[in-house]
Amino acid sequence: MGQSYRELIAWQKAMDFVMSVYGTTKAFPRDELYGLGSQLRRAAVLIPTNIAEGQARFSQQEFFYFLGRARGSLVEVETQLLIA
Repeated sequence: MGQSYRELIAWQKAMDFVMSVYGTTKAFPRDELYGLGSQLRRAAVLIPTNIAEGQARFSQQEFFYFLGRARGSLVEVETQLLIA
């Protein structure tokens, strides 16, 4: 686990995904911008955040724990996008 989280392909793709979610939510109706749009953005941001935090931990078990949290945020975003 010597590499930086920035070198992880999953983190890089998650960052791209966050930018896509931000772009998508800009097109939301004004009444959804602070509701579902805000919730979507927060959940999307947690994906690369958890990957980075897990990479910074001292054990592979902790890393896997945070990857699980990132996956949970990913399915949360997926569900919210389907609702939108």
